[in-house]
Amino acid sequence: MYNNPVAPVTGAAAAGMGSGTLAMTGAGDLFWYALAAFAMLALGLAIKRIVPVRAQKG
Repeated sequence: MYNNPVAPVTGAAAAGMGSGTLAMTGAGDLFWYALAAFAMLALGLAIKRIVPVRAQKG
């Protein structure tokens, strides 16, 4: 990882290559999308636990 000779890229060039190239871990974009989906699911479940549930009337 640290001995990978890569020329420094500017922000515009890095944005054009995709998010998978920024981390240089070898994981593709699908991995990052799955990680983001898991984070959004966890956030939604956490909010659902915090927000009180309205009681049914009748």
